[in-house]
Amino acid sequence: MKIKICCFILFVLFHFSSICFGQDIIKLDKKKIAATNLDTKIESLVKAAHVTGLAVAVFNNNKVAYKKTFGYKNALTKEPIGYETNIYGASLSKAVFAVMVMTLVQKGILDLDKPLQDYLPKPIYDYKPTKKWHDNYQDLKNDTLYKRITARMCLDHTSGFPNWRWNEPDEKLRVKTIPGSRYSYSGEGLVYLQVVLEYYLNKPLEEMMQDNVFVPLKMKNSSYRWQSRFEKDYCVGHNAKGELYEKDKDNDVRSASTLETTLDDYILFTKGILNDQLLTKATTKEMFTQQIKIRSIKQFGPLSLRDSTANDKINLGYGLGWGVLQSPYGTAAFKEGHGDGFQHYSIIFPKVGTGIIIMSNSDNAESIYKELLETAIGDIYTPWLWEDHIPYNYKQ
Repeated sequence: MKIKICCFILFVLFHFSSICFGQDIIKLDKKKIAATNLDTKIESLVKAAHVTGLAVAVFNNNKVAYKKTFGYKNALTKEPIGYETNIYGASLSKAVFAVMVMTLVQKGILDLDKPLQDYLPKPIYDYKPTKKWHDNYQDLKNDTLYKRITARMCLDHTSGFPNWRWNEPDEKLRVKTIPGSRYSYSGEGLVYLQVVLEYYLNKPLEEMMQDNVFVPLKMKNSSYRWQSRFEKDYCVGHNAKGELYEKDKDNDVRSASTLETTLDDYILFTKGILNDQLLTKATTKEMFTQQIKIRSIKQFGPLSLRDSTANDKINLGYGLGWGVLQSPYGTAAFKEGHGDGFQHYSIIFPKVGTGIIIMSNSDNAESIYKELLETAIGDIYTPWLWEDHIPYNYKQ
C-alpha cells in the first residue's frame, strides 16, 4: 500500500512539474516556444557572450511557466546557481522598496505629494548621522529646493538629486534641477525617502521591508542587509573577463541598492505584484502610471541630458519605482539592476500576465538581454539602447 501511495505522489509531482516547466511558453504575440528550445537558445547566448551565471523565470497568465539557471555562482569552484542561491539584487532594490512605500500609501500612512521634510519635526540636516554616509544631509543646510521634494518625486526620479553624491566633482549632495521637473535617475532620491520614513515611523528600513513585503510574500531569503545564513549559498560577481569581484557584505541598509535575494524569492515578489497580493488593483495601477515622460537619448551619461524622439513610439516614462512603456499588450513595467558583477532585468505586462525575470552574476549579461527578451516572451519593446544593453554581436 505504501509503495502505491509513494508511486502516486511521484506521478503527481512529475505531472505538476511538467505542467509548470515542461510545456510551451506563450509569447506576447501568442507564438510559442518549447522550454527545451529556450534552454538551448539561452545556453548558446551564455556561451557566446561569456556570461558566468544566469537565472531566468518566465510568466504566462500570472504564473511561472519557465524557470531555470545556467552557469556558475562561482567560476573558480564551478558550483551551479540554484533557485535559492543568494544573488545581490542591485537596483532591483528600488522596485521592491517602491512596493513597500505603496503599501504605506495604501494604508494612509504616507501621502505621495506631501513634502517629505514636512513629516519631520526638524530639518533633515539637523539629525546626527549614524551610518557611513547616506544619512548625512549637512550639505543641504543652504539648499531650499530640497524642501519641495515629495515621495512621488523620489519614486519617479524627479527629485533633482544626482544618482549618488560621489558622482559630483566635490562629492557633495545638492538638488541640481527643480524637483518634479525632469527625469534623472537618482539612488539618492530613494535613500532620502528611506531616511525620512525611518525618522518618521521610528523603524529601520529592514523592519519595514520584512513587515510589509518579505513576510507577507514568504520571501524568506531576502533582506536589505547581508545575513550570515547567506554564507552557505551565494553568487560571486564576475567581471567581463570572468574574474571574481570581492563580495561586499558590510553595506549599510539602503533602499536603492542593498537587496539580497534569490530567483525563487523574486518570483514570489513578481507573483505578488501580478496577482494583487500586497497592493489593490487601484494602487498597482497608480504605481504603473506614467508620472514623467522620458525623452533622454540615454538613461545615464552625457546623453541623458540630451533629448530625442527615439522612444516616443513606446511612450517611455517612469511610474513609481518602475520604468513604464506602452505596447500593443498594454502598459509594461520594468526595472534594471546593475552593479559590479551583477546585471539584472525584469519586465511585466500585467494586462496579459506575461513577464520575465533575468538575474546574472556577470558583467557580460546585459549583452544578451535584447535577444533573450525577444526569444523568451516576444518583447521587442524594451528600450535596450536607452538602457545601454548593447548586444554582444551588435554592429553600429
